[in-house]
Amino acid sequence: MDNIEAIKLMRALAGGLDPESSQPLEATSLCRRPQVVKALNRALGALIQLEQRERDKPTNAGRYWSRAEDAQICEEVRKGVDFHQIAKTHNRSVGSIVARLVKLGKIAAPRRVA
Repeated sequence: MDNIEAIKLMRALAGGLDPESSQPLEATSLCRRPQVVKALNRALGALIQLEQRERDKPTNAGRYWSRAEDAQICEEVRKGVDFHQIAKTHNRSVGSIVARLVKLGKIAAPRRVA
């Protein structure tokens, strides 16, 4: 089951409907209890956030880096291009740009704040 299917199912249950028939659930159904409806809505919210993050992920997220792309980001950093602009140009996140530059030895790893 993918996130979209799970969201549809959770919306139906939280709304008091049978997900398969769209008919109202019986008044005595477990899914009609207030605490269960709250839990379903909380889970629904989490699923919606997850789906939104997946949609907003840069198109090159998780893809391999080519030598040409490595050289290009190194050159952009050398020229002083902002990390946000570099990330946008390469369809990657700022975090992935920083991690790649650290791996290539072009910048020092960011210090962690305790």
